[in-house]
Amino acid sequence: MKLAVPDMISNSYFPAIAAAELGFFKQEGLDVDVELVFPVDKAYAALRDGAVDFVGGSAHSALAAFPAWQGVKLICAQAQGMYWFLVMHTDLGVKRGDIAGVKGRSIGAAPWVEMGLRALLASAGIDLVRDGVRIAPVPGAAGAGVNFGVTAARALEERKIDGFWANGMGAAVAARRGIGTIVLDVRRGDGPKGCFNYTMAAIAATDRLIERSPETAAAAVRAIVKTQAALKNDVSLATGVGCKLFPPEEAALIAELIRRDLPYYDAKITPEFVAGMNAFARSMGILSDNVPFERLVATRFAELWR
Repeated sequence: MKLAVPDMISNSYFPAIAAAELGFFKQEGLDVDVELVFPVDKAYAALRDGAVDFVGGSAHSALAAFPAWQGVKLICAQAQGMYWFLVMHTDLGVKRGDIAGVKGRSIGAAPWVEMGLRALLASAGIDLVRDGVRIAPVPGAAGAGVNFGVTAARALEERKIDGFWANGMGAAVAARRGIGTIVLDVRRGDGPKGCFNYTMAAIAATDRLIERSPETAAAAVRAIVKTQAALKNDVSLATGVGCKLFPPEEAALIAELIRRDLPYYDAKITPEFVAGMNAFARSMGILSDNVPFERLVATRFAELWR
C-alpha cells in the first residue's frame, strides 16, 4: 500500500512516516510505503485516482480533489491544530506576534498551505492588496523530491523572499542559522482566535477503501495511535527515524521538534474542529455548504482514536 505525504523532511507528518519506519503499520498487517507527493493537492489527486491508498496531509486540502468532501473521509488526526509557522528574515526586525510585519513583504507558501496564512491575515485585519503583501510559491520548491520547509529556509537565506509560511522544520532551520525569526506559531497560541482549527495534519482515505476494506483503514488508525504513544514514551525514537531519512542537520533537530509537538499528539477529530475547518474552507471559497461531521469524518473508527 502507499501513503502520500506532501513534505518528508518535516515534523508535520512525522507520525505517518514513523509508523512505517518503526514498524507499526507492519504490526497491524499493512505493508505501507510512504511517498513524497508535493504539493498537497497532487497528493489528494493521487488518492482520488487510486495511485495511493492514504494521504497524510493537511485536512482541508482534501477539497482540492474531493469537492464538498464527496468520496473521502478523515480517518484520524496525526496531531491537533494548524501546524505552520510564519517566519520572517531576522534583518527585518519583526517581533514575535507582530502580524503587521508582513506589510509590504513577500511571503513564500505552498499551494493550499497558503490559504491558512491568507485567512489568518484577513482575520487580523491585513488586506493583501492594500498592505502590499505578496504570497507566492517559494522559488525552487516546484521540483520533484523537494522538501518545502527546508527549501523555504534556503530561499530566505538567499533573500529571495522576506518570509515564509511553512512547517516546523523549516522554521527551526531558519532560526538555528540565525536568518529567520518565528513570528507566528498558531499551535502555541499566536494569531487570531479560531485559527487553531483551520486545519490539522490528518490521515485521509477514500470512501471506497473504507467500505471495501474497513479493517485496512482501522489498521492504519491503530498504527498511527501506536506511533503517537511510542513517541510520547520515548521521543529519541524520532532521531533514529530522522537519521534514516533526513540530512544530518535536520536529523539532529527532529527529536526536539517532536518533543514540542507531543502535547498535540492525539488521533481524535472533534465536531469543534470540523466546524472550525468548515468555516475556514467557506471563507476561502473552497466549500459552499456546512458539511456534517459524519460525512467528513469516518466516525466508525472513533473508538480506536483512544
